[in-house]
Amino acid sequence: MVKIKGLKGIRPRRELAEKIASRPYDVLNSEEARLEAEGNPYSFLHVVKSEIDLPEDTDHYDEKVYLKAAENLQAMIKNGWLIQDKSDCLYVYRQIMNSHEQYGLVGNAAVEDYLEGKIRIHELTREVKERDRIKHVKYTNANTGPVLLTYPARNEIDSIVTKITATSPEYDFTADDGIRHTIWVVEEATTVKLLIDQFSQIPFTYVADGHHRSKSAAMVGEMRRKENPNHTGDEEYNWFLTVLFPHNQLKILDYNRIVKDLNGLSEQQFINKISEKFDISKVCCHGSAKPQTANTFGMYLNNQWYVLKAKSGTFNPEDPVESLDVSILTNNILSPILGIGDLRKDERIDFIGGIRGLSELEKRVNSGEMAVAFALYPVSIEQLMAIADAGKIMPPKTTWFEPKLRSGLVVHSLD
Repeated sequence: MVKIKGLKGIRPRRELAEKIASRPYDVLNSEEARLEAEGNPYSFLHVVKSEIDLPEDTDHYDEKVYLKAAENLQAMIKNGWLIQDKSDCLYVYRQIMNSHEQYGLVGNAAVEDYLEGKIRIHELTREVKERDRIKHVKYTNANTGPVLLTYPARNEIDSIVTKITATSPEYDFTADDGIRHTIWVVEEATTVKLLIDQFSQIPFTYVADGHHRSKSAAMVGEMRRKENPNHTGDEEYNWFLTVLFPHNQLKILDYNRIVKDLNGLSEQQFINKISEKFDISKVCCHGSAKPQTANTFGMYLNNQWYVLKAKSGTFNPEDPVESLDVSILTNNILSPILGIGDLRKDERIDFIGGIRGLSELEKRVNSGEMAVAFALYPVSIEQLMAIADAGKIMPPKTTWFEPKLRSGLVVHSLD
């Protein structure tokens, strides 16, 4: 059974929440972060993307970047922009994107649960990104961005959350991207304990988004245990910051692929090879090409949209990984026809989150930068959990969760 606990959250003064809260570090590059934080000294991007306060040619993994992140976090606390709760609290975090609403519980998850596999994963991590996040946690002495976890929905937890959200929130604002963020502080000890007890009845939680953050937090926890001769297990470094959402509220969008060239093939040769494994038909526009069911793909090539449907026998429907659309595309087109090797390293392929729409695929191909684009049907949360339960790993860049969690609304200090 999983363990969660409250934390003495470091969080914005109420009137500064909208200015401080930022997009997470891994959804925008340094140039975009500089522009987004321009003229806003409160932005938490100064902590999670601290290279924006250093010369543009600074190596993003230079020690100066992590020192700057720590300096900026401490300055925000010293200036009174961030305050710390005096007792262990939980926090309800509501997000509204268009007609979609989701309610998560901000709290600490146990490093021990991660190490023992009670927090299940579905994605491999990259060592360079692990090192980056480990350094960020060590230098700031904090979890500055939460891990998005999901769990099998429980009516008992939903009922408690509903009662909490009937009260006045601490923060309530709509960000520039149109997504509304609302936070309720749960400080009443009885309610905190009630929620903790409910989670103690859940056997597993699942990393939905934040595999590098969760692994780095667990590794820092392990390091600190070994460095502390008086380790008791009660220290804050034994926990890391999460937002837990019931599985039936999360929204996964498509995660699409674009490729630079046709691997030496002519357009007709490429289409002929694809037709061996897929039924192909031309459609008028991206609106008609957007997949409506699994095993169906949109393809954009030379100003023309196509719909591809995988033929019988091109994949094993009984295998939870091989039957994923991302696997079908890789195993039948990307690898054997386009010669794409390691999806995590091959520079001929790029990935576009579904939040950008299929028009972004058209734009990248029409510019001449890319030759062909593929639109996929999104993975379901049930597929994600089944693969994690089976101890298997999804291919890289399979899931794109929206809305994204804002950083800086709650920070967890490791002291």
